[in-house]
Amino acid sequence: MRFYGTEIASPLLLGTAQYPSPAILQAAIEASGTEVVTVSLRRETADGSGAGFFDVLRQTGCRLLPNTAGCHSAQEAVTTARMARDLFDTDWIKLEVIGHSDTLQPDVFALVEAARVLLEDGFKVFPYTTDDLVVGEKLLDAGCEVLMPWGAPIGSGQGLRNPDALRSMRAHFPEVPLVVDAGIGRPSDATQAMERGMDAILLNTAVAKAGDPVGMARAMALAVEAGRAGFRADPMDRRAMAVPSTPILGLAELA
Repeated sequence: MRFYGTEIASPLLLGTAQYPSPAILQAAIEASGTEVVTVSLRRETADGSGAGFFDVLRQTGCRLLPNTAGCHSAQEAVTTARMARDLFDTDWIKLEVIGHSDTLQPDVFALVEAARVLLEDGFKVFPYTTDDLVVGEKLLDAGCEVLMPWGAPIGSGQGLRNPDALRSMRAHFPEVPLVVDAGIGRPSDATQAMERGMDAILLNTAVAKAGDPVGMARAMALAVEAGRAGFRADPMDRRAMAVPSTPILGLAELA
């Protein structure tokens, strides 16, 4: 798996918010085996306060993926991304432009606009988007090399609300890295996403708010690996009727 030319081995990306303590966060990152962690600019301020949290993340050796969480306009997202680049010294940015306060659904129009501006400014944009194929096309046309469709609303833990749409995205964008971002609540959700051909999963709340965040981080890592292996093994199609595993031909006939 490559993101903008950078090879990433682990198919699990981990958020860093809402953990009970920095020590538990660090242990969960280690248990997950992730190589990429997301961080909000709101964890750090322009004057450098909050550097202790940044130090914890640097100690993990993971690559930082700053995000524009909480932004509700293209201009706000672009400004936040530029501040994050200066603070975290990376041109990677997870682009979020929220359009609905209850569902936290992306404003796809502002998302495409902001992505175009940031890509022209030298950023490598990871857009948090819906599972709409047209929006995906627009983001790719703007220059994005990865898409991050939601599985369900952020923090809801609902799993995959529209698995068929994710399957369609995989078929429509066969060469584009697809990362399910938001909505994963249980390891089985992560497995299902990977079985549908997704390249990676990005999650936060499911681990941070678990009774045992470290144990859940490990469980998610195993689930993602199982789903990826299952997809590569080319699973059988679902059938409407039963099919005997033992052929009838050749069975003994008892009078």
